[in-house]
Amino acid sequence: AGPWASRPLRWVKGRVVTTYCPANNEPIASVRQASLEDYEETVKKAKEAWKVWADIPAPKRGEIVRQIGDALRQKIKALGSLVSLEMGKIFVEGVGEVQEYVDVCDYAVGLSRMIGGPILPSERPGHALIEQWNPVGLVGIITAFNFPVAVYGWNSAVAMICGNACLWKGAPTTSLISVAVTKIIAKVLEDNRVPGAVCSLVCGGADVGTAMARDERMDLLSFTGSTKVGKQVALMVQERFVFEDADLNLVIPSALFAAVGTAGQRCTTARRLFLHESIHDEVVAKLSKAYAQVRIGDPWDSDTLYGPLHTKEAVKMFLDAVEQAKQQGGSVVYGGKVISRPGNYVEPTIVTGLPHNAPIVHTETFAPILYVLKFKEEEEVFAWNNEVKQGLSSSIFTKDLGRIFRWLGPKGSDCGIVNVNIPTSGAEIGGAFGGEKHTGGGRESGSDSWKLYMRRSTCTINYSKNLPLAQGIKFQ
Repeated sequence: AGPWASRPLRWVKGRVVTTYCPANNEPIASVRQASLEDYEETVKKAKEAWKVWADIPAPKRGEIVRQIGDALRQKIKALGSLVSLEMGKIFVEGVGEVQEYVDVCDYAVGLSRMIGGPILPSERPGHALIEQWNPVGLVGIITAFNFPVAVYGWNSAVAMICGNACLWKGAPTTSLISVAVTKIIAKVLEDNRVPGAVCSLVCGGADVGTAMARDERMDLLSFTGSTKVGKQVALMVQERFVFEDADLNLVIPSALFAAVGTAGQRCTTARRLFLHESIHDEVVAKLSKAYAQVRIGDPWDSDTLYGPLHTKEAVKMFLDAVEQAKQQGGSVVYGGKVISRPGNYVEPTIVTGLPHNAPIVHTETFAPILYVLKFKEEEEVFAWNNEVKQGLSSSIFTKDLGRIFRWLGPKGSDCGIVNVNIPTSGAEIGGAFGGEKHTGGGRESGSDSWKLYMRRSTCTINYSKNLPLAQGIKFQ
């Protein structure tokens, strides 16, 4: 493997990492990681490539990004299979993740003809006041194992049409998908006589990530990983509220998908389910029945809905969390054990009986464990939502319009994603994606998140023969 910087460089000094299939823990491949020396060379080539890329008009950059989307679309099933093989999510989710990158490319194409600042009215005669947006330069992108394609796509497609070069460090456990995606992108760039280093890759561990974080040549750094490591976008405690007037036909499938999808390893996975005391027992019973019908199996089987955890370490973390929940007064009403089969399979788990402020409830657990909590009043449960340090995604289930708008208002959810009658997971690309508090640090994908990848200049042009000063100041 090599850091794609024009023609591939060879990594010869970095350590070799073996990647494993989470479904059976069999080795897939050995990938040589980049050394810090390799990293230095890659950064230099990426910075040089930026000089070429920034000179290309934005609509032309958009056309090249469109071609990248088409190239990904042509290989979507193969890439989806690779995501499933290396990460462990079911095949349909692997394909869906690549499709998300394709969709962001389509979005970015249109955006390439729209980015820019307004012409503002000047208070001085014969003057024009404009906003000029320029690329920041080199965007570092560090992504996590759970979405090894989509998160890079959110960042790179928009960053590219803004005129930036990108340097990607994926998770060491998903190096194959990082290499495959980068090869596809590099071919499109080079077919357009653009250096492949515009989208460079360094496979590596914490040493490379630390180097990126400390490197002043990184004009912008996007990090997705644990709050413990990054304090930014991460493994979150997510929230969901179900009031007594909720439509349970929406609640059960929504909670099931949000808590069990991707084996509980999404950043928007539901961790806490708050149920009004009047419907608590009914919902728990129906949810347990729904859990029992989840088809667990091989990620590549089209009938499978629930696959393995990503690593053996994740299985240990799951067991530790279940034990802590029991010690703190919780009852496991469904699941809680490792499944006896090859691979990193655990039972999707429901825990009841814990207080809202139990330490385990406030602890990040990247596993399919749903803590079901009972509440009485709207005011208290809104406060419980906001008492944790994380704040990415939340959802409420109710038919009360007043409650909906209180939930969306200043005293409602303090999360970056605030939903009503839909799951916490499954965000569309057109909206800005990101959280608040320890899961804050910016937005990605849609809306006006493109502004993060650019620097803004306020420009005043005097096209008259006079020199009036602002605020009517006389200096003569």
